[in-house]
Amino acid sequence: MNKPTHWDPQDVQLAIDELKDKPGALLPILHKIQDQLGYIPKESVPMIAKALQQTSAEIHGVISFYHHFRTTPSGNHVIQVCRAEACQARGSRQLESHIKNSLNIDYHGTTRDQEFTLEPVYCLGNCTNGPNIQINDKLEAEVTADKFDALKSQQTTYLVELT
Repeated sequence: MNKPTHWDPQDVQLAIDELKDKPGALLPILHKIQDQLGYIPKESVPMIAKALQQTSAEIHGVISFYHHFRTTPSGNHVIQVCRAEACQARGSRQLESHIKNSLNIDYHGTTRDQEFTLEPVYCLGNCTNGPNIQINDKLEAEVTADKFDALKSQQTTYLVELT
């Protein structure tokens, strides 16, 4: 996952200018910025607010309401763990604990090496095959601690091969 190491206010302004006159422009602007940068820089909130004639608090309220939006960069791999009841009944709580211990982070955290970010989700739509996780955009079903360790290793190996 290639993401910029820093953000440029001009890129944010271009996204704002492109979409600000559309009805309901806020969400498309936020999505575009996050798609481009991997997150929504906190410093961009006043820029968005000014363009949409809203307060920074209103923009922040929308960003914080939706779990999808981030205000800090994520790791190279985003791991989402399903916390819905069906996955819990199939062992996701134990898996969740293993993943947190393996990565040495809690939800919404990123490993020190910036490789992995851990996020909770409340259904990945694969309930009969839980526990489920998603790594970046790839759904993984019937995940055990051993399967997670193998998947984690594959992600790290893939990154090493790219460099």
